[in-house]
Amino acid sequence: MELNDFVVIDTLPIKDAMAKMDKNARKIIYVTSENKLIGSLSDGDIRRWILKDHSIYAMVKEAMNSHPIFILKKDTDKAMAQMKQQKIESIPVLNEDHTIRNIMFKTHELVQGKKIHTPVVIMAGGKGTRLYPYTKILPKPLIPIGDTPIMERIIDKFHDFGCSDFIVSVNYKKNMIKGYFNEIERDYQMTYVDEDKPLGTGGSLSLMRDQLKETFFVSNCDILVDADYTDIVDFHQKNEHDITFIASLKITQIPYGVLQLDENGLLESTVEKPEYSHLINTGMYVMEPSILDFVPEDEFADLPDVITAAKHAGLKVGVFPVSENSWLDMGQIKEMEEMIERLGVKK
Repeated sequence: MELNDFVVIDTLPIKDAMAKMDKNARKIIYVTSENKLIGSLSDGDIRRWILKDHSIYAMVKEAMNSHPIFILKKDTDKAMAQMKQQKIESIPVLNEDHTIRNIMFKTHELVQGKKIHTPVVIMAGGKGTRLYPYTKILPKPLIPIGDTPIMERIIDKFHDFGCSDFIVSVNYKKNMIKGYFNEIERDYQMTYVDEDKPLGTGGSLSLMRDQLKETFFVSNCDILVDADYTDIVDFHQKNEHDITFIASLKITQIPYGVLQLDENGLLESTVEKPEYSHLINTGMYVMEPSILDFVPEDEFADLPDVITAAKHAGLKVGVFPVSENSWLDMGQIKEMEEMIERLGVKK
C-alpha cells in the first residue's frame, strides 16, 4: 500500500473518502490541507455523520476529527507505546512542518511516503558457530524467527522502504539458501556471490566490485534494525559520508556502588549504581563504492578492519544512532530467544 491510500485533502467528498477507506481496508484515513495534517476520519466518524442524516457528498473536513493523534519524526520510537495507550491501530508520523512522513500501525507495518532504491548487500556466508547446534542443520540466514527465516525478515524490512536489489554473499550451506529463496514468491531481485573460501564480512565485498557502483547498504544476516531507512540514507548523503555506521545506543548499569579514588588512592566519591552509555555497532552500514579500494582481493577480512583502513586514508566515516530497542541481534542462542520474544512471534 502507498501513503496516498491513507491521505485525502480536506475538500474531498465524504463519499470518495469512503471509497479510499474501503481500498486501504484499515478503516482510517488522514486529512490534509496544503499537505499538512489537519484531521483524521475513521469509519466510526462516517457512521456517526450518516446517522445524523448528513450528506455523504459533504466535504471531509465537516465530518473529520479535527484533533488527530500523531507523533513527530523525532519521537518515532514512542509510536507503539502511544498507540497502546490511546487504544488506536495506527498513527501518522509527521515532519517538523506537520506534513505526513509515514504511517505506523500497531501490527508493526509501515506505510512509507518517499521510497529509496538503494542496493543492499547481505553477508550470509558464515557458519554461525555461535548458534550451534541449530546451524549444524540450517545455515544461519534460514533459522526461523517465528515462521519466517531471519534473512527474509531482513529483506522484507528493506523492501518496505523501496529496496529491491539484493546482493547476497554465500558459502556455508549456500544451496539451501538459494533453494529457499528460489521457491518463495518475491517481487525483488536477488543476486548471489559465491565464496569459494570464507572471506569474512569485508573480504566478500571484493567479489562485488563490478556490481556496486552507487551508494549501498551492507547488513549482517542476523540482525534487525527498526528505523527509518530513508532517514539513514538521507543522513549519509547530506553529510557526504563515505561510510556510515548504524549504531545502537546501549545503556549499561553497574549494579553496585562504584568507588572513585583520588591520585593518592584515597576515596574521593561514591556513585551508586551508575549508568554508562555506549554506541554499539549493529552490523548495518551505508557505504560508497570508494570503500572497495580498501578491500583486499580474495583474502579474508573483517569489515570493521577495512573501514578502519579507509578512515586512516582519509575517508569520511559517520555514525547514525538508533535507540537500544531498535536493534535486535540473534548472533547467539540467548539473543535469538530474546529476538523472538521481543517480536512477539511464536517459536
